[in-house]
Amino acid sequence: MIRVVVYDLASFAADALVRPATTRLDPTAAALRRLEVVGGEEFQNRIRLNRELAVGAAVVTAAGGDLPAEFVIHAVIRSETEPVTRASIARAWLSALNQAQEWQFPHVSAPPLGTGAGNLTLEDSAEVMATVLYAHKGGAQFPADVSFVVERPEDQQVFEAALQRAVS
Repeated sequence: MIRVVVYDLASFAADALVRPATTRLDPTAAALRRLEVVGGEEFQNRIRLNRELAVGAAVVTAAGGDLPAEFVIHAVIRSETEPVTRASIARAWLSALNQAQEWQFPHVSAPPLGTGAGNLTLEDSAEVMATVLYAHKGGAQFPADVSFVVERPEDQQVFEAALQRAVS
């Protein structure tokens, strides 16, 4: 099942939540800092790296703190030198979905990847994520359920329209 919900990602229950991140696993938007607050020190300790990850990669950590998901899939969408692009979002989202398949997470929640000032439009993010998701679901058992978690009803409409176009 694929659904779009207006909710707070840091409070939404799923087996794993997708967190857009930089190559150093820093948050990519101020709104995502809430995940760190809710996850607390336990979450912070789990996202310390010895070396940077590649743009387009994804890595799984335990969630921690009061996050309702047991795991977090960190999708690396940009670096200090590489800005967010449709291609980087597609690679990172596919990597996150592949991690969900490998870890056999039945239900994954994800915010729009790569949106915000100087990044992709919500429409571009939704289109890329919907297209990649349907391609992935064609050959994968996991995740069986995906919840796109958005902030406003208008965002929900944009994602639902992109999902409809991707099926057609």
